[in-house]
Amino acid sequence: MFLARDCLASTRPTAFDLFRALGEMADVLDTPGAGTAQLKKMLAGKAEEYIARSVDACRRIGENALTLLRDGDTLLTHCNAGRLAAVRYGTALAPVYVGAERGYRFKVYADETRPLLQGARLTAWELADAGIETVLICDSMASAVMAAGKIDAVVVGADTIAANGDTANKIGTSAVAVLARHYGVPFYVCAPSTTVNPDCPDGAAITIEQRAAHEITALWYAKPMAPGSVSVFNPAFDITPAALITAIITENAVYPNNGGEFFGNSQTV
Repeated sequence: MFLARDCLASTRPTAFDLFRALGEMADVLDTPGAGTAQLKKMLAGKAEEYIARSVDACRRIGENALTLLRDGDTLLTHCNAGRLAAVRYGTALAPVYVGAERGYRFKVYADETRPLLQGARLTAWELADAGIETVLICDSMASAVMAAGKIDAVVVGADTIAANGDTANKIGTSAVAVLARHYGVPFYVCAPSTTVNPDCPDGAAITIEQRAAHEITALWYAKPMAPGSVSVFNPAFDITPAALITAIITENAVYPNNGGEFFGNSQTV
């Protein structure tokens, strides 16, 4: 069991919420006197409990985000932080889905999210499947759509949020944040409180997962699209500085950027 936990933890070293979930499951294994059959039942129960809590947290993230958005807004999102990533409502897409339940109509621009195309393969698919008006764009088009005044707000998820508000999310997120700041577009990070790591002081302390070179050079092509002699830098995530974030939205509250400070002396986020 502990080997399985460690294996799962190694798959996503940047995802703090994953470590919290695995920690809860591992705590079950420490139950005194519990046999194998009982532990299996307890683990299943803990998993169901975690799912229920996650659904509730995502719904509340959506409700809190709706206080900052208007019916008819056009949003831009990066990567996938919807139903396929975080049960039922997702995080960044929670206001879209919760809003739809309440009669809101949002239009969403989805960055394709190179190199693995989570925006094209996942976000665009699930939004279209839910009947949400969706526009797929290349990552390099984000500036053009913001410059044209097409975007009312950016909503993204997070894999880890440091104590100072620096946020790790899919590679390319920080570029979107820079563009949003330049064009005066609100940039919202939507994530459960379990994503905030109070022991991580800032973005420099967040481990960034490195991915294989072929994801950039060959994954989607019949033959490699770059010379074999070139080296490849392929981080899966980047750090968005707290200063570029308009607000961090959790299930508990909206935390606006207060001069680069989000959580103050709060012991609970």
